[in-house]
Amino acid sequence: MYAEKVLSGMRPTGRLHLGHYHGVLANWVKLQHEYPCLFFVADWHALTTAYDEPGTIAQNTWDMVIDWLAAGVDPSQATLFIQSRVPEHAELHLLMSMMTPLGWLERVPTYKDQQEKLTHKDLATYGFLGYPLLQAADILIYRANRVPVGEDQVPHIEFTREIARRFNHLYGREPGFEDKARESVKKLGSKRAKLYEELRTRYQEKGEEEALEQAHVLLNDAQNLSHGDRERLFGYLEGGGKMILVEPDAMLTEASRMPGLDGQKMSKSYGNTIALREDAESIRKKIRTMQTDPQRVRRTDPGDPEKCPVWQFHLIYSGEEVKGWAQQGCRSAGIGCLECKQPVIDAVLAEQEPMRERARMYEEDPQLVRNIIADGCEKARKLAQETMRDVREAIGLDYT
Repeated sequence: MYAEKVLSGMRPTGRLHLGHYHGVLANWVKLQHEYPCLFFVADWHALTTAYDEPGTIAQNTWDMVIDWLAAGVDPSQATLFIQSRVPEHAELHLLMSMMTPLGWLERVPTYKDQQEKLTHKDLATYGFLGYPLLQAADILIYRANRVPVGEDQVPHIEFTREIARRFNHLYGREPGFEDKARESVKKLGSKRAKLYEELRTRYQEKGEEEALEQAHVLLNDAQNLSHGDRERLFGYLEGGGKMILVEPDAMLTEASRMPGLDGQKMSKSYGNTIALREDAESIRKKIRTMQTDPQRVRRTDPGDPEKCPVWQFHLIYSGEEVKGWAQQGCRSAGIGCLECKQPVIDAVLAEQEPMRERARMYEEDPQLVRNIIADGCEKARKLAQETMRDVREAIGLDYT
């Protein structure tokens, strides 16, 4: 079994906004302290829908990475890299495309959804049809077993699991697998070998999940096993072949509750965003001019917070006491809308202050960002090359 790893990526859309922070980045910052994390810029994915306007990708990438660092993503805790700088993603994608049934790709729910939403684009392209497979390659190349996603992305993880399963089934059956597995068992030493066989029998004959977990611990703790022996024993344990690619699990993340300035979802296309690292005066102005409950025409008219976009900001930024004050003041017309907005302005500025502080050195010296990414690409590439060595050997392309 491979060590736990979290993998997540973002398309380079340029400067990020509060919706990205509350929907993704705050979660990344938390995860980096709990697991080994790989966070990448999905620049090839950007081409699946923006193949005819690629000129902005590089600049968008650097802007976005500075926002990651500003938000608290820490390159000493997580590996940050750019997808296209690790060409093994493309190689695995190509090799898996040889065994991926076309119907599997056409069934991915977002394929039809995106085509209907982006009608102004010609998305009848090979790259667009195959992007879930490229996404699967992004995950499987690092043997990442945890992928933080929203509800709508769960089918992509399920698809990735199916691809890994199909690959392992087709290519994990090395000639003489059973005999080789029995030889690998002996290398555990007599005491551990006996325990392994007992646990394997309990799992295969009685389906005891606990026996499977204990066997995983046993194999992970066995110091004297080679990489190949260990993988063979994992496959033998579960009754399959050698496990080459790891099936990932979705880590469900809450959808961002961050509304835009007009109450709709915060999105650049709606022009209702507050950017990370936005100038303080600009933030004040945007929040002060936000729409409020249309019933409150005059200062003396009572309002209903549920119908006011500002209240949605209070839900995210205010404590119970301030929320109570806003509710009471709005319904009784005891406070005006500008008064109600002030705690939100203060909270957003307080949240952004450390971000601006962290970003300053990267803005002043862009080479620092390039160095972080270069280091991350090197680390990611080493992991990717290990996987590809096993993949080529399994498929019969190792030529040694």
